[in-house]
Amino acid sequence: MRIVVESFTRDGTPVGSRAIADRDDVSWAASTVRNEFAVLVSHGLLEQPHTSAGRRPTESGYRYFVDGLLSAERRPTPPMIELTFDRNEVADAIRQTTETLAEVTELMALISAPPLASEEILRVELIALAPNKVVVVVITNSGNVTKRQFEFDRAVDDGLARWANGYLNERLSGVPIGARMIRSRLFSSELSATEQSFVEAISSAFLEPPAGDDTLFVGGAGHLVGAGANESIPGLDRLMTAIEERAAFSRLLRSRMGERGVFLRIGHENESVELCGASVVGANYGTHTRNLGSVSVIGPVRMDYPLAIESVRFAAARLSDFVSDVYA
Repeated sequence: MRIVVESFTRDGTPVGSRAIADRDDVSWAASTVRNEFAVLVSHGLLEQPHTSAGRRPTESGYRYFVDGLLSAERRPTPPMIELTFDRNEVADAIRQTTETLAEVTELMALISAPPLASEEILRVELIALAPNKVVVVVITNSGNVTKRQFEFDRAVDDGLARWANGYLNERLSGVPIGARMIRSRLFSSELSATEQSFVEAISSAFLEPPAGDDTLFVGGAGHLVGAGANESIPGLDRLMTAIEERAAFSRLLRSRMGERGVFLRIGHENESVELCGASVVGANYGTHTRNLGSVSVIGPVRMDYPLAIESVRFAAARLSDFVSDVYA
């Protein structure tokens, strides 16, 4: 089975019994290989496109092959991936990982960022846009920045804005966005009615994580439309639309967030119709206590699974080391 998968992955043409029998590492005669082919076909692991053709793996055949890779005690040598993160910003680290992973695997790479609700407030800035308009900027410990604009019926006193800037940083630094404790930290019995009213008016900037909190970094989408990809991925147009909309990928990665180790979806194993012509190989990253996001590559069912598996495994491990320091 391994020889057929590796040959078909490399050449893209059905593998004949004579081609296998002529290999130096195979001692079987062509007739024996044909008998083995018949057994594998009967189990749904191989198929014959037409009578005179060789054999190629089915989706079940790829699953059988991949399960063997995942259960093997000895893993292949990790790919040569250079990832050096010199700044304490998660977005930059994820962007670099996405680009590198796509380049190494020649597949589309997609990495989900940690949900904003898991990040701590590092700093708050109040910026006056107009006498009655204020922008609240929240900077998190991972370098993410969110902005909310608030408009008031009357001009905001400069002294009140300066006070609020210092007060909010003192009370909220180190507190997770959206945490239950934020409301108790925001309000104090010592606040005047004016101060309490102003803090209440802008409190949603801290109590409510932004809608659509599913940031996905995508790299190497061009690999899906490269030479031969139109033949390798059925429904490619539908898949490219899904890439633009991101929803199918968000659902898939969220559904696997509780897992440890590498996860795969091969062809029709994908629940989303947009992905049923492709394969997804992924691994979660995070701290020792929780997963924060997923590293994945997407490509044709006929992909180099050993390379994809070890690449996402390595990249997820490197990101885990990085975010463990950031979210410590």
